[in-house]
Amino acid sequence: MYLIFLMFCWLQASYGIPTSLTEIDLLMTSSSRPAQKITISRKVIQVFKQYDSIFLVGDIEIHDKNVTTIFAIDEMERIGVFSSRHFSQNRGIIYFELLVDAGTDAVSVRYLNNHGGYTSVKFRKVGINQPGYYSFILAISSSIKERSSTSGIQLYINCKHSHNAENVPSVAANLPSESIAAEVRVGPRDRIGQARFTARSMLLFYDTDITTVSEQMGCKVQGDEHRAGSAFPCRVCDDVYGGSNTGGMNRQDLQEFTRVVAELKQSIIMMTREAQQLKNVMMQCKACGIQPDNLIDEDECDLNNPCFEGVACINNGANGGVKCGPCPEGYTGDGKICEDIDECKEEPCSPVAKCLNHVPGFTCTPCPPGYTGQGREGIGLEEARNKTKKQVCTDIDECQEDNAGCVFNSECINSMGSFSCGPCKAGYEGDQESGCKLSHRCGFGKKSSCHVNATCQSHRDGAVCECRVGTAGNGYTCGEDSDLDGRPDYDLPCVDASCLKDNCKNVPNSGQEDVDGDGFGDACDEDIDNDDVINIEDNCPYHVNEYQRNSDADSVGDVCDNCKTVPNSDQSDVDADGTGDVCDDDIDGDGIPNLYDNCPRFPNNDQHDIDKDGIGDDCDNCPQTENPNQDDKDDDGTGDLCDDGKDRDGDGIQDDQDNCPDIINSGQLDTDNDGIGDQCDEDDDGDGVPDFTLPGPDNCRLVPNSDQVDTDANGVGDVCEGDFDYDKIPDRIDVCPENAEIQRTDFRYFQQVILDPLGDAQIDPNWVVQNEGKEIVQTLNSDPGLAIGYTAFNGLDFYGTFFVNTKTDDDYAGFIFGYQDSSHFYSVMWKQSEQTYWQTSPFRAIAQPGIQIKAIKSRTGPGKLLRNALWESADTDGQVKLLWSDPINMGWEDQTAYRWELLHRPDVGYIRLKMFKGSQKVTDSGVIFDETMRGGRLGVFCFSQEKVIWSNLMYRCNDTLPHDYYGATGKTMNGQS
Repeated sequence: MYLIFLMFCWLQASYGIPTSLTEIDLLMTSSSRPAQKITISRKVIQVFKQYDSIFLVGDIEIHDKNVTTIFAIDEMERIGVFSSRHFSQNRGIIYFELLVDAGTDAVSVRYLNNHGGYTSVKFRKVGINQPGYYSFILAISSSIKERSSTSGIQLYINCKHSHNAENVPSVAANLPSESIAAEVRVGPRDRIGQARFTARSMLLFYDTDITTVSEQMGCKVQGDEHRAGSAFPCRVCDDVYGGSNTGGMNRQDLQEFTRVVAELKQSIIMMTREAQQLKNVMMQCKACGIQPDNLIDEDECDLNNPCFEGVACINNGANGGVKCGPCPEGYTGDGKICEDIDECKEEPCSPVAKCLNHVPGFTCTPCPPGYTGQGREGIGLEEARNKTKKQVCTDIDECQEDNAGCVFNSECINSMGSFSCGPCKAGYEGDQESGCKLSHRCGFGKKSSCHVNATCQSHRDGAVCECRVGTAGNGYTCGEDSDLDGRPDYDLPCVDASCLKDNCKNVPNSGQEDVDGDGFGDACDEDIDNDDVINIEDNCPYHVNEYQRNSDADSVGDVCDNCKTVPNSDQSDVDADGTGDVCDDDIDGDGIPNLYDNCPRFPNNDQHDIDKDGIGDDCDNCPQTENPNQDDKDDDGTGDLCDDGKDRDGDGIQDDQDNCPDIINSGQLDTDNDGIGDQCDEDDDGDGVPDFTLPGPDNCRLVPNSDQVDTDANGVGDVCEGDFDYDKIPDRIDVCPENAEIQRTDFRYFQQVILDPLGDAQIDPNWVVQNEGKEIVQTLNSDPGLAIGYTAFNGLDFYGTFFVNTKTDDDYAGFIFGYQDSSHFYSVMWKQSEQTYWQTSPFRAIAQPGIQIKAIKSRTGPGKLLRNALWESADTDGQVKLLWSDPINMGWEDQTAYRWELLHRPDVGYIRLKMFKGSQKVTDSGVIFDETMRGGRLGVFCFSQEKVIWSNLMYRCNDTLPHDYYGATGKTMNGQS
């Protein structure tokens, strides 16, 4: 101790280390007890608030060129992962922060300002551009007495004035009050950051001036010399950093001396702690009456021990007698008499398990059959009362596994710990003994048949009741549906989800999204997340963020931004891992970093690249032709270098890629993967039984079953009964029961096609997909564009609800079918009122109000010609053919729901469109015949109209010819005229 005292005296005499100046040692915060740490933190905050001038002084060693926090004032640590650079809800607010970036030779001061955001003062070219030793003074000045709203900040590096920042927002204005659990911190909180620098010393001076502070550091200034940027004549600084003064210690000696002092300081701290602990022990011993000469009295405790087994026996020494310690865990009493605690009274076990009390402790029996979960055991009340450890037994839903053994197509009813087999499902008849067979009677198994506002619709697996357009429900009960989104305006007396009332009955929202759970659907809620910031001003409308923090200044706030430090307003996240593509080292999540991945946006572990062009086969639009640029002028998915345009069956698949080049099959379904499409394959499943000829026909055409077992003799093999394509989706809810590749309506993944790529009149559309791909919203007043799903169809039925959710503008919107490429597709487009397009080049285009069906076969593709041709309500040579237009020229109404029904049978060129407003049919195209496109993909279309909603979207594969086809052609169902 004496040696340490002498060394500190020498330091003071030789190098001017302060002993009387008003200061706070900030390094104490890293080694202090919580109570002392809080006291220090409050003192520092008080100094920041009360003094006109404060000086943060430090001697540090920088280890690398990464950005690191040197000093910070923030809220006490809570939970989660902390980022020293950004606001975090889990870890509180950063009020003040000093950072060093040796990589860019910069020092930053960042602090909370009066506007709820951060003020950042960045000093560049400060001389910290590589690892090494540095000293600094950060001088902060303001006029507290005059309640100034501004501060001045000056930075000194290695005893040289570096930079000034005058009239910046007040540093102290938004520091926390003493009631807030704030913390002063030296260095970053994360372990990785701690390795980036070492603080040799860190002090906060106050109630003084820069001259006094600099002299205490061994630097001498005269007058305002420090403001002129000249170097201080500093003994310590010159020796360490290569100044002109050669007296004193050299750099190596000073480093060694600093290390010794740091070790001595740590030793003093440890010795102080040990002395305190020894003092505490002695005080306790004195309180117990134990003296050094009678700490052990074998006669009293060993020969006549009255304490309970396992309880400590303590002699009372000269006073005679003994004292017993506390009862063991799991017991209660005075130490002499200890009784077992019945922990089971605290209910530590699941209600379906048993609690067994022991002496001491308790045990929970294992979860019974029908449940999953672990047993539990423990000792004592604290353990038994710990709610986080309470035994949980979760019910097993046996019905999820092969219907729990219940007859196929029957109801399996799960119950807690068990299950039961119920009646046949709707559309089937029978029982658990005889089986459930297909019924073609609507209403079978129900108390009544279809509702008066429903129709009986036949499907592959039977007949079902479906509510008519304008109503919604389960088919057996239907109620009014004002916005045509598939939800009734009011609750219906049935238990199906389709019977629950619409939470936004005047705006289509088929997914019923309600982020804040207030009963108002997001589609009609002005403040979706209920954070008191209305949606149009909220940079995270679906996440609570009242402060609207946005570190990277894109359009997305930090709370919901998947790349907080890199602007990415589109929030694209291909692998859905929560990290945006622009800051994700592995965008597709296939384990191969983007830099080395030949398909960075498509998972492809094998990295196959047949043509060696650097583009993997899985994402190469010409996998056998070298084309690193991937040019695809017509947006058909086939690169220009291998796109020969030869397509003799007109289904949108060029002949050398078509698995049935002479028979239309846009979907290219090939069930047995033999390279021959099902449309031209005589044995689709490859089981040796021909599909339709002898010795067939195959009773499971898409599922191998050479034995052709058909127990109920209904013509459908047992292996595909109720699930014809064996895709694990029952036929009754499968939108394509004869295509295992399509099970449900889904536009979550789509291709955006820009039809005027070089136009600058407006911006491109912004598509938002909701309800798991069954709803699309376009938010902007944009150039013409398409959002096209990736699923291709032959014959289909396409349904959807069209709604313009604004009272401004009067332009085009609609939907697309038969899309083959950006020059070949059908469009159904609706204009509200007559208008001449504002760009008259290359020709003057006039749009009439009403619905139009157009066949687009453009010689030029996307550009000005196609743009104006789409606007024109007539034929345009070499671009667009008008197939039909509404003869009454009825424009769409603002904020009004319309339901469309489109039937397309490309093999015969059949097209028919019906449009409904509520339950009323407002237009019907009648039967149209056109064979321009023989199948293709589906999507939606928008041209200069904002806030368009396509809701309750649904498509079905259907090659069956409608009855009106025969009336239109004069043919009969057997093909005779």
